[in-house]
Amino acid sequence: MEKQHITIEEAQKQVDNWIKTIGVRYFSELTNMAILTEEVGELARIIARKYGDQSFKKSDEKYDLGDEMADVLWVLICLANQTGVDLTKAFRKNMEKKTTRDKDRHSNNTKLY
Repeated sequence: MEKQHITIEEAQKQVDNWIKTIGVRYFSELTNMAILTEEVGELARIIARKYGDQSFKKSDEKYDLGDEMADVLWVLICLANQTGVDLTKAFRKNMEKKTTRDKDRHSNNTKLY
């Protein structure tokens, strides 16, 4: 199966189309913020069990790391769409900020070596 690439802009459009054709409407921004928090918690649960010190419970077997990450991304895209944030522009601007601000910070951090 060939990998299918998608841009952030395309993802924002796909989510918006899904919401408008299948999802009826966006939940309120406050509701989506609460859902985002819930989804990040589910992701944290899997990370804590897979890479941390917690052991898996039988109820954890239904969780899939990639699916949980996609849930977080989905709700983040919903929030971006409904608040008018272009995530492509925001990501580029954020990368520039980090690159300028942290140009030497990490290479000078002896804890990373």
